[in-house]
Amino acid sequence: MELFHMVSAYNELPRTPANFVALSPLRYLERAAYIYPDQASIIHGNRQISWRQTYQRCRQFASQLQQLGIVKNDTVSVLLPNVPAMIEAHFAVPMAGAVLNTLNTRLDAKTIAFMLEHAETKVLLVDPEFVNLAREALSLIPNQHIIVIDVADEEYEGENQFLGSFEYEEWLAQGDANFEWQLPEDEWDAISLNYISGTTGNPKGVVYHHRGAYLNAASNILACGMKPRAVYLWTLPLFHCNGWCFAWSIAASGGTNICLRKVDPELVMQLIAKHKVDYFCGAPIVLSMIINLPKEKQPSIEHHVEVMVAGAAPPVAVIEGMRNIGINVNHVYGLTETYGPSALCASQAGWSDLSITEQAQLHSRQGVPYPLQDSMRVLDPETMQPVPNDGETMGEIMFRGNIVMKGYLKNPKATEEAFAGGWFHTGDLAVCHPDGYAKITDRSKDIIISGGENISSLEVEDVLYKHPAVLTAAVVAKPDERWQEVPCAFIELKTGASVTPEEIIEHCQKELARFKVPKDVVITEIPKTSTGKLQKFILRDWAKQRAAGEFN
Repeated sequence: MELFHMVSAYNELPRTPANFVALSPLRYLERAAYIYPDQASIIHGNRQISWRQTYQRCRQFASQLQQLGIVKNDTVSVLLPNVPAMIEAHFAVPMAGAVLNTLNTRLDAKTIAFMLEHAETKVLLVDPEFVNLAREALSLIPNQHIIVIDVADEEYEGENQFLGSFEYEEWLAQGDANFEWQLPEDEWDAISLNYISGTTGNPKGVVYHHRGAYLNAASNILACGMKPRAVYLWTLPLFHCNGWCFAWSIAASGGTNICLRKVDPELVMQLIAKHKVDYFCGAPIVLSMIINLPKEKQPSIEHHVEVMVAGAAPPVAVIEGMRNIGINVNHVYGLTETYGPSALCASQAGWSDLSITEQAQLHSRQGVPYPLQDSMRVLDPETMQPVPNDGETMGEIMFRGNIVMKGYLKNPKATEEAFAGGWFHTGDLAVCHPDGYAKITDRSKDIIISGGENISSLEVEDVLYKHPAVLTAAVVAKPDERWQEVPCAFIELKTGASVTPEEIIEHCQKELARFKVPKDVVITEIPKTSTGKLQKFILRDWAKQRAAGEFN
């Protein structure tokens, strides 16, 4: 056999600058400015910035960063709400070859200081609302030289107090609007750094690359059927996974970003009606706030609106409530390590003919891989084989593909563990249904075993949410002499609503098997993380204390 000359003619065609270019979301900005120069790219209160201006401003910003001595792979951190400078940073920082680190503004100074130190931050942008937080964090790392830039904001209701050496607008104006930026040498270069709270010890820094950011921005568009020139409302913090990459998605769509300093449900609805918003994203709590607005504050929406919701599956009442206002809910799932959403519950033909309850059940699943994610499977973590599609066998959700992080910054051990066996391990336990859709059965500890019967805390929470007075509900196991464990419900009420624990129990008795009804109902404020997730581990402690008679 003459194998030696079997080099195929196909392989003789080389990669050249003409046919192989690094994928980067920076191209989306350049394109939007070229095609839609006069269209609004950012609206913030009464301020409008066009795509031409945005592109200019990002180039000025990038050139000024270089003037400050910022070079490739330096970290630029920002402590900002969803204001224009935050969107601009998503393009300008990588244009200068640097890495953008968006800090969660809900954290404490000690944690922020750890991140600034760990990331070796060179420049920090600060909003007046967070000046005190920044000042305290910087005082904890006195030996690290960080250049601070103050971003004043007319929409901020307090006074604009300053901490840094420069005011953003004045500083930016001095930059070069024709700055010659470069694509990354390699699409695998880092573009951003996002910290996540580790279950143990210090936060971990998740690193994204240009290739992943480019692909997830396009993947978002495909997942929610986004049309060109989409109008997008920033209810989702841009410090969450870089706004799930949507700042880059909107540039790719040539759309308009509507900024929002904080989620105020009344303002959200006004902006949706005024600007004809097509899309927004957020946690289920955002949807509950909108549904619970008094009728007189609910403007009627005449156009089609899509919302992407992540986190826990939205309760039936929420999906139905949104639909009644004219907003369609898409449930997505993902983690910071997968650039935000990486799975969605894709609708099938025939689902819309079912009852709302049946639809909501189908839509409450985490579903199937995102359009441009290579793969998502429920695997047995021991054998790394897929679990059967029987809706019963537990496995772990795992992802693989280009929209997975580079790894954890300065933490090779954690990176190695996360990628064991060639897949990213999420730590979320799930089953796979006969139609191939994955459903998280929750972290294993959210199953309450009472008298040998398994109770899903999620099922009981779904029923609690149906009560008109309930704003937030969380159910955990409470130790019990007789039953080993019983469900214990913690409830936060809507403003102005009142209800007794007895009435809540009565409401559950109508909907649930007897053993599933909470034996104890506590009306209180529920502790949440900085990103709004319910801290069930604290509630579990409270439930234990109640069982021992220590907690009132």
